[in-house]
Amino acid sequence: MKKIFQWTYIAPAIAWIFYLVAPDDGGFLGSALAIAALIGGVLSAVHHAEVIAHKVGEPYGTIILAIAVTLLEASIIVSLMLTGGLGADTYARDTLFAAVMLILNGILGISMLVGAIKYKEQGFETKSVTIALVSLVSILVLTLVLPNFTTSIAGPSYSAPQLIAIGICCVVIYGFFLFTQTIRHRRYFATGPTGEEKAVSSAEAGISFGLLLACLGVVILLAKNLSPVIEGWIVAAGLPTALVGVAIASVILLPEGIAAIRAARRNQYQTSINLALGSALASIGLSIPTVVIVCTIMDLPLVLGLDAKSMVLLGLSIFTVMLSLNKGRTNGLYAVVLLVNLMMYIFTIIFA
Repeated sequence: MKKIFQWTYIAPAIAWIFYLVAPDDGGFLGSALAIAALIGGVLSAVHHAEVIAHKVGEPYGTIILAIAVTLLEASIIVSLMLTGGLGADTYARDTLFAAVMLILNGILGISMLVGAIKYKEQGFETKSVTIALVSLVSILVLTLVLPNFTTSIAGPSYSAPQLIAIGICCVVIYGFFLFTQTIRHRRYFATGPTGEEKAVSSAEAGISFGLLLACLGVVILLAKNLSPVIEGWIVAAGLPTALVGVAIASVILLPEGIAAIRAARRNQYQTSINLALGSALASIGLSIPTVVIVCTIMDLPLVLGLDAKSMVLLGLSIFTVMLSLNKGRTNGLYAVVLLVNLMMYIFTIIFA
């Protein structure tokens, strides 16, 4: 009964009430309260995700969080594409590219740096990294690079048959990745006990699962409502509107990012890797098929191919992550290089 009055139970309710009753134009105070409600929802989501992880064990806990976030991410991408407007045909590409860059360089880099400061080095299973990166590189090239080199139609886009084929490829690769992660080679992704685990009942895990979905839902909806406000601030500062996608992707990825950093602080970098690479795979492997289905049914235009600068940055990020995670031990230098990659990604958005 006491848990009902804990902040992790109250925060989602407050956030939903605020979303439902707050006026659309609440001014600076309304925006500040929306941000506070959003942060409360994010922190609550991380707590409930960790409760579930303790109950079901790894890697299932990180998979639940990654898929839940990705499904909600896909829903907001589709909803914004359906509203139309300038740049709607590139929204999926820009959002997913921003998410991948933030995950590979930001979440992995910050987690690695936190672990390096506290423990100098942290160990992890290299086979899990290889399995995830093989799957991720294939999906990224097929979805974000190959469209620039096909000739069926002009521009960085796929024809309708090609789109359907790519959607199927994403589902097949991600499906077999999940099979490998949870059944065939689950031991590669498992993490050892920290000594801090508390017994979690089935009822508590069920309640946390429901509250996790509630938290993620309100976070996505608040982020969508805040996007015009953030865009206004960015434009007022004289910065490119492309930063809006980065800002929204950052908000969407906050639950996984905080969970990954907290895992690194507990000397469980394997969990950080599971969260980061699993999230990147789910983000592309589930969002692209969803967008493909909607665009095919609704006959909407869809641009997936990245420009040359973005392909270089993506290739650099993937290559750096591969080298950083090929020995089974983290290093503070690797973390700094990943964060420099992230800084240059954002810098080249501002100064293209």
